Parts: sequence; C-alpha cells; structure tokens
Amino acid sequence: MTGFDPKMALFIALAAFTVFYLVVLAGAITTARQRGQTFGDLLGGPRSGLLYFTGAFTNFWDTLGVGSFAPTTAIFRKWKLVPDERIPGTLNIGHTLPAVVQAYIFTTTVEVDPYTLVYMIVAAVVGSYVGSGLVSGWPRQRVQLGMGLALTVAAALMFASVMNWMPAGGDLIKLEGNKLAFGLLGNFVLGALMTIGIGLYGPCMVLIYLLGMSPKVAFPIMMGSCAFLMPTASYRFVKKDFFDLKAALALAIGGVPMVLIAALLVKSLPLNQMKILVVLVVLYTAYGLLKSSREKTLAPIEDGIAPSPVP
Repeated sequence: MTGFDPKMALFIALAAFTVFYLVVLAGAITTARQRGQTFGDLLGGPRSGLLYFTGAFTNFWDTLGVGSFAPTTAIFRKWKLVPDERIPGTLNIGHTLPAVVQAYIFTTTVEVDPYTLVYMIVAAVVGSYVGSGLVSGWPRQRVQLGMGLALTVAAALMFASVMNWMPAGGDLIKLEGNKLAFGLLGNFVLGALMTIGIGLYGPCMVLIYLLGMSPKVAFPIMMGSCAFLMPTASYRFVKKDFFDLKAALALAIGGVPMVLIAALLVKSLPLNQMKILVVLVVLYTAYGLLKSSREKTLAPIEDGIAPSPVP
C-alpha cells in the first residue's frame, strides 16, 4: 500500500476547483443569455479584439514573472474597457484558467515541500474568500481608492526588484515553526489583496525572500495560490454580478495559449526593461484611480452592485 502523496492530492483538488469554477462561469453565461445576450455579444463586438489581446499579452508576461493584474488594469482603464468597480472581479474571473495552467506546469517542474505548498495555498484561499466578500459590496469610489493604493504598492515592489533592493533570499524549499506561521499569515493577506486587484507575484516574491526560501519556490506557491483562490473569489463576484463577463471570457480565451507558449517554449526572457515599462504604466494608472476616487459622487449602493456616477 503506497503512502499519502500530498502533491497528487493537490492536483486532484485543483481539478475539483477548476470544475467548480467552470460550473460557476457556465452559470454566469446562462444568466447573461437569459438577459438577452447572445454568444456573439459575449465573444465578439467592437472591443473584443483588444480584450483578447489583453488576455494574451498580460498572461504571457505573467508566466515569465511580470504579473498580469497590474497591466490588465492599466489597459482596461486606458481604453475604458471595463468600469472601474468591476475590474477586480473581472481580473479574478478572467485570469483564473491561465493561472490554473501555470499552477499545473510550475508545481510539476519546480521542487518545493508539498506540505508547505499546500498550507500556503490554503491560507491564500481563505484570505481571498474573506476579501472577495468585502470587495464585491464596495461602491466605485472605494474600489478605485483600493486599487490605486494597491497598484502603487505593486509598482514599488516591482521597481525594488529591478533595482535589486529585494532581500537576497536563500535555498529553503520547506517552512517550519515561526517561519511557517509568518508565511501563512503573509499569504492570507496577499490572498485578500488579490480581490482588490493587486497581483500576488511581487508581494509573494518578497515574502519568499524574507523567509529565506529559494526564489524559484515563489512560482509554484504563487501560481498554486492563484489557481485555488481565484475560483473561490470568482464565485463571490459572480454571485453578486460584480464583474464584466465579456472581458473575463476574453482574458481566459486569449490567455491560456500564451501561458503554454511562455512556459513550454519561451521559458525565460530578460525582463528588467519590461518591468520598468510596467512600473511607469502602473503608476500612471494608480494616479488616475486615486484622482477619480476623489472626484465622483455616487448614488447609494444597492444589492452589492455599485451604481453609475450621479451627474
């Protein structure tokens, strides 16, 4: 009789979470169809090309370590593709399938203690469940403020990475004792922050370095955390209809093929120049969000769905 294999159990659980996510997404599509939207409306139309490009572009660089939430937010705001208050839900729902593919690839190819990986993932999932329940009821101004602050932090972390100001890290692939407790608390907070639109990669890399773990370990922990927490958060956002379905579908459809290309064919590229560009774009986007959060007057919120600005 063979012993318990935690990594195999993780793969089975990930498959179950993926099926759960697909059922939730199918329910959202059914609801949209009942409201009169056709598949042509959801998959085509004037903005569809840019939305598919956004999914492909951001998930390609996400797989290589740049992150997808911040650049997706920047593109959404620049071309007014998604209302600000619906961006966090759209990010979590749209980037779920690419994150699942990344998780399968990196948990297979990067060595990490399976129990540490499972514990860190569970902490992130619990954080995302708590966070999404709060964010999905926020009015537009609060979402703008939260995303603006989160993007500012993300840009600062990315710039610190480019400048080599980050902790050096170590060679651990397993956490125990106080380090494990600190890691779980940190990933819980990062899971909650995912729901307001801050990506997990940069902060998770800092956390991994501070714990003395190998930088490579960040990939399975980050990808695995996202792959589990995003279906959980997606359920809360779909339940409150706090996302843009058309944009979410485009992110998923455009993103999955580019994840495979980046992970299996490209594998690595010099990223510092790309990160500097992303930092500048993200800071500009954060400024716009913070500015907008102070300028708009909103009607009272109803049923967890933020209304349009009052003239």
